[in-house]
Amino acid sequence: MTEPAPPKGLDDRGHIAREGSLARVPHAFRPVVAAARERLLDAFGARLDSAYLYGSIPRGTARVGRSDLDLLLALRQEPADADRQAARAVGEALDKEFPQIDGVGTLLFGRARLLSDLERYDLGWFVACLCTPLLGDDLAAFLPRYRPDSLLARETNGDLARLLPRWRERIAGAAGSEEARRPLVRFMSRHLVRTGFTLVMPRWNGWTSDLREMAEVFGAYYPGRAGQLRTAAEYGHEPVGDPDVLRSYVDDLGPWLAEEYARVHGVKAPRPEDGP
Repeated sequence: MTEPAPPKGLDDRGHIAREGSLARVPHAFRPVVAAARERLLDAFGARLDSAYLYGSIPRGTARVGRSDLDLLLALRQEPADADRQAARAVGEALDKEFPQIDGVGTLLFGRARLLSDLERYDLGWFVACLCTPLLGDDLAAFLPRYRPDSLLARETNGDLARLLPRWRERIAGAAGSEEARRPLVRFMSRHLVRTGFTLVMPRWNGWTSDLREMAEVFGAYYPGRAGQLRTAAEYGHEPVGDPDVLRSYVDDLGPWLAEEYARVHGVKAPRPEDGP
């Protein structure tokens, strides 16, 4: 086995350190963040409990004209269709006005779900460790500190086997369009790299959100699959529209990774949206 890189991303007590901050937002993206803050307040008012940035912008690694603006909104109640429409409208307006960003992605959840026992080691961890407070009270104050252990691995990415049938349906729906396949390659590449990384995360005992670093850490423990994950990390940044890439994900890498994940960490607890 190739020696993995030294672990990182933890505080002095071995907990995963929050990775972003408003101070790290690159200068070019600060007007976007300021506008997002104002427009979310206007659009949601008292319905909004708190709002967060996540992704490359608060990590300070965003690329002008290439990176999107990622937002998570915690509402006082579970989101309704009107809330989703409001979030889309805010995102579309920001994307149109600011050429620095390439799209806006907004996740909406009720405060109660984010703080629920079911989500404590999934969405709760996401808020506490990967999200940067933008508006309202920080829900991390009501959540535990997290270690890169098997429980966290299982509850964040232990559902790949349930996702693969949906992925196959999405691939079939994009069969004739290279433009439709490219975002699928980007999304699935990133998901597989993160799943591969969290498979080995407890052994490495660290955290990173860098796709290339994730792939390198994984490759130190699974050299036979290292090349596939390194390629997926590249496609996560620069996706292609090749249907063979998508087929390899759902016919080879994905099923293997789902089986190995279940063997090592078990299977993630089902969520209400998973159905019967």
